[in-house]
Amino acid sequence: MEPFTVVTGIAAPMMMPNINTDAISPMAAGRSTSADLGALMFANWRYALDGSEIPDFILNRPPFRHSKIIVAGANFGCGSSRERAVWALMRFGIRCVIAPSFADIFRENAFQNGLLPVAIGAEDCAALGAALEHAREPQLTIDLQHCVVQGLDGRTISFAVPAERRTALLAGLDEIDVILRMEAQIDDFQRTDRELRPWVYLDRP
Repeated sequence: MEPFTVVTGIAAPMMMPNINTDAISPMAAGRSTSADLGALMFANWRYALDGSEIPDFILNRPPFRHSKIIVAGANFGCGSSRERAVWALMRFGIRCVIAPSFADIFRENAFQNGLLPVAIGAEDCAALGAALEHAREPQLTIDLQHCVVQGLDGRTISFAVPAERRTALLAGLDEIDVILRMEAQIDDFQRTDRELRPWVYLDRP
């Protein structure tokens, strides 16, 4: 998994609340294992029925079509618990979503796949989105090492990330990597537990 330390990039303001996983990765994206999830991200919002781009949609407008960050309204990632929504964001190039709050399952899926969900206050989020909409260079810097968002005016907004999730993202560790780092402790536990409860373990030839 690609480490997340400091990411600077175009940030797209999508300030509506309750952007759900069905909108992020619609049903059509799940019909084939070869589907381009990034191209189909927000497909029902990005494309007309004839397949042409809808020019007014934020991610079809320059420079936002090259966004690495999304700033959104509250409860981002609600709806059905499809991990594919996180995959679609990552395939498009999104590394971070900033919002006042996230759906629980989406937030955990994001952490497990290297996408950073940053929760900040609703007023700070709204101000950030408004500034981005009219900025000549709508770039933000997300610094996970110091847990701050650097805005357009240089002002920083602090955020919190669970310590174990922050460590995994900084080192680029997926769930299996995290478990393997505890291999010695797991082996120690099993040796002790085998002595206490030998009947639990089946010794196979």
